[in-house]
Amino acid sequence: MELEPKGRGLQRWLTRLDRAMDRVEGAILALGVLLMALNTVANVIGRFLFGESLFFAEEVNRILIIMITFAGIGYAARHGRHIRMTAIYDLLPISIRRVLMIIIALFTAIVLLFLAWFSVAYILSIYHTGRVLPTLNIPIYWIYLWVPIGFAVTAIQYLMTAIKNVYSKEVYLSMQVKDGYQEESIGM
Repeated sequence: MELEPKGRGLQRWLTRLDRAMDRVEGAILALGVLLMALNTVANVIGRFLFGESLFFAEEVNRILIIMITFAGIGYAARHGRHIRMTAIYDLLPISIRRVLMIIIALFTAIVLLFLAWFSVAYILSIYHTGRVLPTLNIPIYWIYLWVPIGFAVTAIQYLMTAIKNVYSKEVYLSMQVKDGYQEESIGM
């Protein structure tokens, strides 16, 4: 009976998890952007054709902006699209960059988990006020539930990045994205 190389089963499981999270986040982001566009266009049409804005348009867009923002941070991390300062990092050998990436990913995950915990405490404080959105009459804490979810999902993404770098010989910015620069041609 042949044994799998060290970490191979874990990496396969993490890759499946990463793909599933990618599909869910992609669907949430696409739906959120489409709903926001539809809501905004309907509001403009209502205002110019009928002289009346949709009374709920601003609140719906506020909800969608929060949803898109916090669903998007995990998506950006998964695709290696967060801002990085790499002037010194790029000069280091691959083995040191890989160790540094593991440390950075773990530290970032810890900070994000702290922010998720802190945001849950904030949501609980909002919950106890009983405040609701004036037009939709939805409890305000509901719209902020995306905040800890987004932080937690992004923390998981960074934890997976750290694990990927532990078992890889190359440096990864995420489960899918290798460290490096891609030359982009600018077409005119």
